[in-house]
Amino acid sequence: MIGLQNGQSLIGLFGVMALCWLASENRRRFPWRLAIGAVAVQAILVLLLFGSPQARAAVQGVSQAVDGLSASTQAGAQFVFGYLAGGDKPYATSNPAALFVFAFRVLPVILVVCALSALLWHLKVLKWITRGFGFLFEKTLGLRGPPALAVAATVFMGQVEGPIFIRAYLDKLSRSELFMLMTVGMSCVSGSTMVAYAAILKDSLPHAAAHVLTASLISAPAGVLLARIVVPADESEAVGEAAFGEDRTYSSAIDAVSHGISDGLQVVLNVAATLIVFVAFVAIADRLLSLLPLVQGQPVTVERMLGVLFSPLAWGIGIPWSEAPAAGQLLGVKMVLTEFSAFIQLGHTPAGVMSPRSRMLLTYALCGFANIGSVGINVSGFGVLVPDRRAEVLSLIWKALMAGFLATCMTASVIGALPPVLFAGA
Repeated sequence: MIGLQNGQSLIGLFGVMALCWLASENRRRFPWRLAIGAVAVQAILVLLLFGSPQARAAVQGVSQAVDGLSASTQAGAQFVFGYLAGGDKPYATSNPAALFVFAFRVLPVILVVCALSALLWHLKVLKWITRGFGFLFEKTLGLRGPPALAVAATVFMGQVEGPIFIRAYLDKLSRSELFMLMTVGMSCVSGSTMVAYAAILKDSLPHAAAHVLTASLISAPAGVLLARIVVPADESEAVGEAAFGEDRTYSSAIDAVSHGISDGLQVVLNVAATLIVFVAFVAIADRLLSLLPLVQGQPVTVERMLGVLFSPLAWGIGIPWSEAPAAGQLLGVKMVLTEFSAFIQLGHTPAGVMSPRSRMLLTYALCGFANIGSVGINVSGFGVLVPDRRAEVLSLIWKALMAGFLATCMTASVIGALPPVLFAGA
């Protein structure tokens, strides 16, 4: 049964498109066919993943597999870090929750999944999955072969790793296609972080792993659409077949795992360093804001300001107005402090503050790399991959941040507009 909240999400869906249209470089060239196709692809993917008993069984299987992977990772982390990673405590504790240390409980998951992803790529499992989604995006979204492949690879590998697979084509892409890859990179997450997010949310959101995986998959069409609205496609672009690059090959399974560990370590260090720096910056800003007079009896903070700013957007994706300030605050945290911080706060949000439906919608809205830290990652990454276009990347990066941020909100709106019974068991 479809109710008022579903209609509310439709308002958010069209509102997100309207915001991107206002920022468009050519407002006369709105991609109507792509808009219909992208939303249809999102809805169809959700129906395939949640719309039948078989699909629901697969969803439960994904959740169990992720739980098993997290437990296995925890076993390895406990061997190295002992009770700091969840092992037996050598002393009595009055606050067990305080022993959940992000560095020892979440970051090791990223390391293990990076190594596993490299192994699956070497065994051609992940390569064929990527090829399948590349074909889907090429045929349904009207993309040329190389960008379609990069979009599909970005869903699983990450915002800079995905374009590596078409490195030889990057200097030949149109300005619109380059912007599209940057936007999609910010609207999705990587396979390694998907599992980490699921581990953070598993106690507060049923089947968190399935929702996180679905969020990253269906945000790719949203990223493509909003990118094409902001920077319309070049009329000279022609659709072509997808072609695989050869930048990522391994000589053996051991070589794949070794490279995966090395790559994963860089990701872990980057995540940890980004969180330390940006949390510190926000703390500095809060100290400065504390000099201002109290507002409604409470001090002014960055999070409160972001909550006010993003409350209308939170309402637009389908969240009740009474919960919109808290939801808007999480959206702001995602942009400023990264999605890791936002997911941690969402996991700690009491049940009485946010309904299960709002919690699910926020999972989709937060599941993307669109944050200020990713601006630097994209500039440095594309600067290495295609140095001759670095100035072009710099001119587009803030627009990509906006479009990528709104793409996950569009995804949440699509989820909110679908019949609630579809997610009754998920």
